[in-house]
Amino acid sequence: MTAQTIGLSQETGTSYKPLVMAALSYLGILCFVPLMRDKDDEYVQFHAKQGLVLWMWAVLSMFILEIPVIGKWFFGFSSMMIVVLSVAGLASVAFRRAWKLPLIGYFSDRI
Repeated sequence: MTAQTIGLSQETGTSYKPLVMAALSYLGILCFVPLMRDKDDEYVQFHAKQGLVLWMWAVLSMFILEIPVIGKWFFGFSSMMIVVLSVAGLASVAFRRAWKLPLIGYFSDRI
């Protein structure tokens, strides 16, 4: 699944529903809305799976926060990376593309 093979279908025309659903994917726990609601839309599912991986990373980093010394460092680094990758995902949606986010795309393909 690359940017060339997944995109908005021609029949959607100017409909913004797929774009809104894909954008919700990168807003934390809201990634479950497109995962459950638009199961037949490949474009939305692509973004929803990447958003799910980002959300799982955020939850795991909160648990690691309890580890002395390294926990705070890892949480800070993870938070920064999650924000950067979420913004990159939202930019992908804004440009109506399906960009695989580094490392996140690998794990989302396994879902």
